[in-house]
Amino acid sequence: MLPTSAMKKARMSQHKVESINQEECCVLCKQSDDDPALFGEKFTLKDPKLSVHYFCLLTACGVHQRGEEDEGVFGFLVKDIDKEVRRSIRLSCSVCKKKGACVGCYVTSCRKKVHYPCGRKLNFISQFTENFPSYCSDHSPSQTACVSADLSLPQSCSVCLDSIEPVLGYSVLKCPSCRHSWFHRDCVQRQAHSAGLFFFRCTLCSNKEDFQQEMLRMGIYIPERDASWELEANAYSDLLEVYEQCDASTCLCNDGRTHSYKSGWFEVIRCRLCGSTGTHRKCSGLKVDATDWACSGCTQATDGRASLATTPQGRQRKSQLSKRQLTPISSKSRLLSGGSPEQILQALGPQLRPLSVTLEVEGDQALSAGLELVRKPDFDPTHTLSVRFKDSLQISFPSSLQDSEMAKQHFLKLLVQQIQDSEVFEGPEGSKNLALDSKALRDDLYFDAGCLLALSLVHGSPVSFFSRALFQCLFNYPPNQPLSVKHMTPYTHVTCQVSRIAEAETLDDVKDVLEESWEFMELAGCNRPISRLQEREALVEDLVSFMMITRLQLPLQRFREGLQTLGVFDQVQLFPAVFLSVFCDTAVRLTAQTVDQIFTVNFSEQEERLSREKPVVAFWRNFLQDCEDGKTSISLQDLLSFSTGSEDLPVSVLLPPPSISFLHPVEAWRGESSRIRKRKEVCRDQGLFPQSQPASKHLLLPISSSYQAFKSSMEQVISHHVHLLPTES
Repeated sequence: MLPTSAMKKARMSQHKVESINQEECCVLCKQSDDDPALFGEKFTLKDPKLSVHYFCLLTACGVHQRGEEDEGVFGFLVKDIDKEVRRSIRLSCSVCKKKGACVGCYVTSCRKKVHYPCGRKLNFISQFTENFPSYCSDHSPSQTACVSADLSLPQSCSVCLDSIEPVLGYSVLKCPSCRHSWFHRDCVQRQAHSAGLFFFRCTLCSNKEDFQQEMLRMGIYIPERDASWELEANAYSDLLEVYEQCDASTCLCNDGRTHSYKSGWFEVIRCRLCGSTGTHRKCSGLKVDATDWACSGCTQATDGRASLATTPQGRQRKSQLSKRQLTPISSKSRLLSGGSPEQILQALGPQLRPLSVTLEVEGDQALSAGLELVRKPDFDPTHTLSVRFKDSLQISFPSSLQDSEMAKQHFLKLLVQQIQDSEVFEGPEGSKNLALDSKALRDDLYFDAGCLLALSLVHGSPVSFFSRALFQCLFNYPPNQPLSVKHMTPYTHVTCQVSRIAEAETLDDVKDVLEESWEFMELAGCNRPISRLQEREALVEDLVSFMMITRLQLPLQRFREGLQTLGVFDQVQLFPAVFLSVFCDTAVRLTAQTVDQIFTVNFSEQEERLSREKPVVAFWRNFLQDCEDGKTSISLQDLLSFSTGSEDLPVSVLLPPPSISFLHPVEAWRGESSRIRKRKEVCRDQGLFPQSQPASKHLLLPISSSYQAFKSSMEQVISHHVHLLPTES
């Protein structure tokens, strides 16, 4: 038995500890937990003595911010907090059954009350927006997993990477923008607490706006501040440290390797490639004013050229590097998530400045002229193009190509066709894959081809010759779909060998192919023994991946960087499904209906003229149908070329959309007899012909008294126009 005095001291000590613990507890939830990410910051006031969690204040039903930010606890006055404590003292918690439950379900008919920490155990969701409502598990918002049958559910949290139960609920949430980012509630709450409003986004797809809205709806608190790593004092001080040590095999400086003068023989200069190795000039036998030096490691890694920062073209490539940071994407184009390719590319149009660059094309050498343009040191993709054709044999081109817009459209069409036929691509017409060409790599032709194709798209010329496999390799659409033998370039030796492996019916057949192609298998890293026929599928997948992706890493990278011109690549990457038909041949046939739909008819306001124009519209549509059915001497492509300067439907409409108005004859005098009027009507049919303004994509239709007269005038003029165009070799 302890003495009475000792027992008194023990009770006093225990009472003192309980008193201290009581002061540390939150006055609303009666808990002392201090986890800012899950419960908010815990504020402790000295006068009066009071501790409270920030989330408890925000979610409590009976307390509101009635003060300024510097009053009480972030505007919550002490007297209001005390009033809320007295109000909730009569309410029992549905979880712990203790008094003081200040958080209630926002649904009026629901009577569930909890402390905020207890509510987390009962799957309460509190939304930290507007009125800060809280909902019990019966009335809380939920998410649905819209995952197709061919996609597997994620098995790990995209924040902590630990395993996750792939069932959406209170503890497991998902990103609304991508189907692959699932995470624990506590993990994403801690991420939000760390990243803050300006850096909080999906860890996989980097979506910010939709992601934040969904997380707020599902009860994640996002603090309105900068990221925690940005607020840390001297967080990036290490980046300001400069490497200053001589790493030469023999250091000649009397003051040691770590000493560096401000100039002269014993100033430490750093490797221009890695920056993590240094030397005194004297120690490496450099000139006293030398600043350009590469360490032995970088020299070996670049085959002795020490030129990772520049390309094999030396100084010429340095001028081309200035165009890598091409015009940024306009914010307007990012909002067109539901738009067509025409709308998205049209949003890039304002980047084009009124300043124009004149491009002279020798004969039909469009690709040579385009390469000469983009390789100029002062090349600026935002300048508009003005094209002029010339012939080295002094044979004048037809007058139709003297029109600037028609000349530009003809140039772009030639350019796209010649890029498709160049050494950069391989495969059948309209379904091209990237080819691996060492000379094209040295000349950086992959970048230039991407740049020219991006310019062609923005200026209104379609591409439509990529294979689906090339589109997938460039933009990962459809996402995460494995490539197969059918995606490889057909009729090549390698494709035939891989096809033989894929179609082999016995293990001996597979081994025969491996023995015949052992050099290629070794080059692809697939020269491994096959003991079962089932192993051929993995082997084929590895071979296809090597041929389509691994060996083409550098060409794909340079081609992507070229497509960055004017922000085209970024737009396609944002909306790949929209642009699939732009890059890949979807075999859409030009029809009378599609041509009719792209033209806007501008009728006259005068009733007399309007009555003459309406029948001509019917003639126009009948004529389109005859062109489609082959009942005229011209085709729909000829008609489109005459009207807009392009034989294909325009990909982007940067200029005014195609339109139609009417050519009226000179009005007859009212006093003339009907015979004279009829004679003039015949003369009118014989004297009016259609006219076009390709620069503005405007077509003028003649007012005719009959369909035969209308058809005859259209055929005469358009046939004459087609025969004047140069033929493609």
